[in-house]
Amino acid sequence: RGFIPMAGGNWTRRSEFILMSFSSLRTEIQSLLFLVFLIIYLATLMGNSLIILVTLADPTLYTPMYFFLRNLSFLEIGFNLVIVPKMLRTLLAQDTTISFLGCATQMYFLFFFGVAECFLLATMAYDRYVAICSPLHYPVLMNQRTRTQLAAASWFPGVPVATVQTTWLFSFPFCASNKVNHFFCDSPPVLRLVCADTTLFEIYAIVGTILVVMIPCLLILSSYTCIAAAILKIPSAKGKRKAFSTCSSHLLVVCLFYVSSSLTYFRPKSNNSPESKKLLSLSYTIVTPMLNPIIYSLRNNEVKNALSRTFHRALCFKNHNS
Repeated sequence: RGFIPMAGGNWTRRSEFILMSFSSLRTEIQSLLFLVFLIIYLATLMGNSLIILVTLADPTLYTPMYFFLRNLSFLEIGFNLVIVPKMLRTLLAQDTTISFLGCATQMYFLFFFGVAECFLLATMAYDRYVAICSPLHYPVLMNQRTRTQLAAASWFPGVPVATVQTTWLFSFPFCASNKVNHFFCDSPPVLRLVCADTTLFEIYAIVGTILVVMIPCLLILSSYTCIAAAILKIPSAKGKRKAFSTCSSHLLVVCLFYVSSSLTYFRPKSNNSPESKKLLSLSYTIVTPMLNPIIYSLRNNEVKNALSRTFHRALCFKNHNS
């Protein structure tokens, strides 16, 4: 069951995989994890959906910064939909199987959303750089056409990266074992099931990951270096605080994303047990998408005021109809 034997070798054409997920834990602990992850999942969907609705409904948030924030919320929702529903099914019903196509599709969108998030965070840093370093030219430099092009440029790199890496990995022959020691179809655990020389693929994957992470990271560092220099030139302490407050939420989100993903993928193999990697993967796949809307809501007065106005309008509309 799960594979089709092939003549001329001991490798197989895989028809399904088994996600080991948290199967090593007791049933009671898995049930508790299901409840915790379900709450986080619902909070993520509601929080990011609320950010999207508020930035669309409130005219005061029709600015480039909130346009990019809306894109980030769309991305976080997509990222969660790819991973969490299957993980919840695995924990609740012990439905650990995933088809070959399902595994490849999940991996494709993980690469796509992961790469898009790296570049989108860099684009948001550039937006803050223009807003603080060139405030008078900001409306012209970040007009509707420019920010649409920047958003498209952030989403696009995920397509070739995801297409090449996923199709290349799933073109390899697989061994008799079909157990993926993770709660989703990530590249390293699936790669361990391959019965072929994967040296070239691993070199490509390492180089590609470094480029995808480092290029946006360097852009973010450059933007914030210029932002810091511009803030230091502001004479008043109040002006400095106001300038810093406009980018503090983004800076915190960047730190959360890069620290959690770097700990997952750039740790030495000797320190990288499957169980520890699962725990680290939870941080950037489940926890960070939930925290992003909270960070932007609690640390941003414009968003808090817009949320208040939106709820007030909704209540007035409801009372008027009743």
